[in-house]
Amino acid sequence: MTFSNSTALAAGLVLAGLSLTSGALAATATSESFGKLADGTEVKAVVLKNAKGVTAKVISYGATLQSLKTPDRAGKVADVVIGYDTITGYVETPQYTGVTVGRYANRIAKGKFSLDGKEYTLATNNNGNHLHGGLKGWDKVNWTVKDMKSGGAAGTASVTLAYTSPDGEEGYPGTVKVEVTYTLSEANDLTVSYKATTDKPTVINLTNHSLFNLGGVNSGRSALDATLQLESDGYLPTSDTAIPSGEITPVKGTPFDFTKPTLIDSRVRDARDPQILVGLGIDHNYVLRGGVTKTPKLAVTLTDAKSGRGLKILTTEPGIQMYTGNFLDGKVPGKGGQVTRMGDAVAFEAQHFPDSPNQPKFPTTRLNPGETYTQTTVHHLFVSK
Repeated sequence: MTFSNSTALAAGLVLAGLSLTSGALAATATSESFGKLADGTEVKAVVLKNAKGVTAKVISYGATLQSLKTPDRAGKVADVVIGYDTITGYVETPQYTGVTVGRYANRIAKGKFSLDGKEYTLATNNNGNHLHGGLKGWDKVNWTVKDMKSGGAAGTASVTLAYTSPDGEEGYPGTVKVEVTYTLSEANDLTVSYKATTDKPTVINLTNHSLFNLGGVNSGRSALDATLQLESDGYLPTSDTAIPSGEITPVKGTPFDFTKPTLIDSRVRDARDPQILVGLGIDHNYVLRGGVTKTPKLAVTLTDAKSGRGLKILTTEPGIQMYTGNFLDGKVPGKGGQVTRMGDAVAFEAQHFPDSPNQPKFPTTRLNPGETYTQTTVHHLFVSK
């Protein structure tokens, strides 16, 4: 699964109809403060900016994508990921807004799994199951800004954040050293690359949990008023506590079918399907064509007809969790005082499958000493006429 940033960038550039030799301009990376935690620790922010009007701000708390600003067809720039104006919102919110999720994204049934005959017990922080790394997952720690670069290969700017998770943290075995790198190109590709190593056998499944609204934050528009195409023919049905049954169900003839461009809102309101009722919308893992790949493959094409903004997601991962913001409750005001509620944003979390440590038919999430976990996911922003 080892995969380089330059290869990911090339994939995005080709998608954009550009090449690595097209004389790209130099994107920039600048640092600033994003406030302090209660104990006085400073939260750092790094702003990545290109000449096309795209800006990404990454903060060290949770290795979080705090904002992603991009123009519409008229050139009007808007932030397309929900979030918070201050660090307080990220500390107080339970919604994993824009964060890097680990050590294990998604759910592990009953908070238990076994490796080499030994059972491990994790926190059960979601309906009797383990979710997104536990009570204090990697979204709730202040990562170290290890490196930042301006004018990198093909005019890119990047920031690399690092964290060391001690053996036994949240019940997981092994000391894990992890890095995540955000890279912005002049082709409007925001690439998120991960790598991790361990000193004991463990399980790992990382993702970014950004919640998108291509209409723009505070636009007053539903994120579900967008057209979606997913490169997937099957999804994982779940129990009423969101644990996969282990079976892959064809999407054809169900509300989960986005094999052709389809308005999201037309699907999530279809209460005839019991799986829609289980998740109060869509909160399910899609099985991507091609499985685990060495280079990112197209997974998602999301377009907003009114603004013209579009997003393509390419990933090396075998699955992507689609979440239609079903549990957004507006308790913590967002950017500009936005009260985010169900349907105000949609997430596409590239990852391995939920509960894989307990489901041998699923692609493995085991990581052994001497191996390197890698993942690369490209977010390509574009504008349609």
